[in-house]
Amino acid sequence: MLTKRLRFHGHGGLRFLYKNADAYRSHLFVVKSIANPHRKRSRYSVVVSKKVHKSAVGRNRIRRRVYEILRKDFLPTNGVHDVAIIVASGEALSAEHSELVSVLRDLFEQAGLIQ
Repeated sequence: MLTKRLRFHGHGGLRFLYKNADAYRSHLFVVKSIANPHRKRSRYSVVVSKKVHKSAVGRNRIRRRVYEILRKDFLPTNGVHDVAIIVASGEALSAEHSELVSVLRDLFEQAGLIQ
């Protein structure tokens, strides 16, 4: 799990991110990112809606898997950004770890967050 200082708090920041950020899509995820020069560290959010998985247990498991991938493989990113990873498919629950990592790596490279 990511530390609290690297996660979003409240809905105001996410609303701004949803309106103004660039979106990068795959069959499992949508990554929205925008540069934020007002902060010292990047912030991350993983959003899993009830449309993706009805069970709260399933949604939380998906969220934990994605946060763990972020923590291990993608931190730190280039510059300071606000990043939201929106889970687009319930397949993320049963997908292999390596597939999730490769899909997120491709999206982060498209967004310019990693090299």
